[in-house]
Amino acid sequence: MKLFLVVLFSLAYTMLINGQSWPGCTDRCGNVKVEYPFGISQGCYYAGDNSFNLTCNETDNKLIFGGNEVINISHNGELRVLNTRSHVCYNKQGEEISSNYRWSRLGNLTFSDKNRFTAVGCNTYAFLNTDGVGNYSTGCMSTCTSLRETNGLCSGGGCCQTSVPKGSNYFRVRPYSFSNHTSVYGFNPCSYAFLVEDGMFNFSSTKDLKNLRNITRFPVVLDWSIGKQTCKQVGRASICQGNSICSDSPRGIGYICKCKKGFDGNPYLSNENGCQDINECTTSNTKHTHNCMGLSTCENTLGDFLCNCPSGYRLNVTNMSCARKDKPEYFGWTQIFLGTTIGFLVLILGVSCIQQRMKHKKNTELRQQFFEQNGGGMLIHRLSGAGSSNVDVKIFTEEGMKEATNGYDEGRILGQGGQGTVYKGILPDNSIVAIKKARLGDNSQVEQFINEVLVLSQINHRNVVKLLGCCLETEVPLLVYEFITSGTLFDHLHGSMFNSSLTWEQRLRIAVEIAGTLAYLHSYASIPIIHRDVKTANILLDENLTAKVADFGASRLIPMDKEQLTTMVQGTLGYLDPEYYSTGLLNEKSDVYSFGVVLMELLTGQKALCFERPQNSKHLVSYFASATKENRLHEIIDEKVMNEDNHREVQEAARIAIECTRLVGEERPKMKEIAAELEALRVTKTKHEWSNQNTEESEHLLGVQILSAQGNTSTTGYDSIKNEARLHIETGR
Repeated sequence: MKLFLVVLFSLAYTMLINGQSWPGCTDRCGNVKVEYPFGISQGCYYAGDNSFNLTCNETDNKLIFGGNEVINISHNGELRVLNTRSHVCYNKQGEEISSNYRWSRLGNLTFSDKNRFTAVGCNTYAFLNTDGVGNYSTGCMSTCTSLRETNGLCSGGGCCQTSVPKGSNYFRVRPYSFSNHTSVYGFNPCSYAFLVEDGMFNFSSTKDLKNLRNITRFPVVLDWSIGKQTCKQVGRASICQGNSICSDSPRGIGYICKCKKGFDGNPYLSNENGCQDINECTTSNTKHTHNCMGLSTCENTLGDFLCNCPSGYRLNVTNMSCARKDKPEYFGWTQIFLGTTIGFLVLILGVSCIQQRMKHKKNTELRQQFFEQNGGGMLIHRLSGAGSSNVDVKIFTEEGMKEATNGYDEGRILGQGGQGTVYKGILPDNSIVAIKKARLGDNSQVEQFINEVLVLSQINHRNVVKLLGCCLETEVPLLVYEFITSGTLFDHLHGSMFNSSLTWEQRLRIAVEIAGTLAYLHSYASIPIIHRDVKTANILLDENLTAKVADFGASRLIPMDKEQLTTMVQGTLGYLDPEYYSTGLLNEKSDVYSFGVVLMELLTGQKALCFERPQNSKHLVSYFASATKENRLHEIIDEKVMNEDNHREVQEAARIAIECTRLVGEERPKMKEIAAELEALRVTKTKHEWSNQNTEESEHLLGVQILSAQGNTSTTGYDSIKNEARLHIETGR
């Protein structure tokens, strides 16, 4: 039996140890031990909530949260801080000479109901205003006309207290006086009000009415928890680690983790940093010590202990002492206890097996329901039909997606937007992919979604992020894309992840690749596709800075017999076509407008929408058009772009951007025309640079005139280059 228990607990211990510890993180600030989920540096605190990010003041080595000094962190969901009191003081004539009215905000932490609102002073009243669980106001009043010795009691004679509700994350405290202390000035010139942990303030009239013993801060209890879901709602996705259990937070929001009985440590960490077995046989902690008595000796086991008796004795479970085997009165009770225990364990094991089978069956039925609901049957039918032999789309399982994302770990999130959440996934063959949780509005969009999956799977364009497959066994469909390593064009132009050092040649090439891709989608794909959300954040760059158009969640297929569709307006402010916004009519010119904004970003290095610019120039299109009209385009072009050698190319690209963003869609060029012009501009630039080395040979081969100072070109040479560019676009190169 003892061997069975040891093996059982060892298996449980091995299965429960998972996750990672955080070695290298600072675990102390002054006299306060800092433990996860709290931390004082990036990567050392729970990433799902910035409220766990504390500050260690290097000047006085104090741990700070929300402007308050932290004095204790408890794993049971409590944080203790020193909170400054409020006061108002008067002179002998009743004139206010100093005051301090205290208020605090706590982020996602809240005040505990273990605190008490306290007011100190004669002829004093004070108010407390809070919010969080609902606006709440309370107050108390104390009166006295002479100094009367009072110790410990805070019930009206110069001191009053009242309870406060839990769940508030903001409070404001302010004391007042009925007569500005004129009648009691000799022994009480001030009124005080503050929050304090229950039992941590003992009032003394002789010491506190004069100057509150010069105490300016009092201990206050704050409640914290993980997330906003209960343990039942979060399920296996909780951050509780090995040898710990999930427990609903007493404050009614989220959950906390606790070490199992017989273990002690940090339940939010694993392995040697987490909950460790308590050796009840050697610990000096009376709470965890063993109760073996008399001749019985203690033997530590995983999570528990055993009391062993010497040869010729047996254990008396009533008082955990040893009795001689010739006293049979205890032997029967031992058999009964062991039999009952074994029977109970067998019963629990049987019930657990039945529950597991029922749960597995229920999960299987639910996955099948989601598969049909998300159009799985329709997709299989289309894949098996005629004309789909060139479609390469894989259907992934829900279990495979869960393993690939490590249970949809928040640390795997690559980005979040209007079209869903994107996770980094690792498939069984160690290939890295991007997994996006798509968003469907209703069942009427299922057929459209399946059509998009099939069409995007057929696109084999070097500048389109490849769709590898999908998973339909989840409530929200999952799309699996190839993984692009170097972030977005937005990051390179505006973000902090990359140094904004793109040269003009790189920006022009990226513009050509984006324009060529959109032209391919509009004009040369088997079914025309309008992207509908073209922006720098949806343009990915690989390790060679090659552009990859991504995020087709808002895209629409245009039937061959239609030129436009009436849809609910969708897109991103700053890039959204104003004509589409006002009419709801979607056509390829909407993508043209958005591309024009992207081209302006490449030229200027400025964001599409910036509220720091002047009132009439917050939108980049207005800002760019105004500068062009006033002949000061050179002032807003990115300094990394414009130089003496590329003045004409930049001017030409700016002209194309202006044409793309005309208010009337019919006046905008088509994407294939834009792509051809940009490609021709790039080819002309390359050939012009080559011609600087051998001018005569270059002029003979190109058959074009030397560019004039005004930027004119020979139409014969330029048109031939544009025709060559169109061939590149049609073939998807």
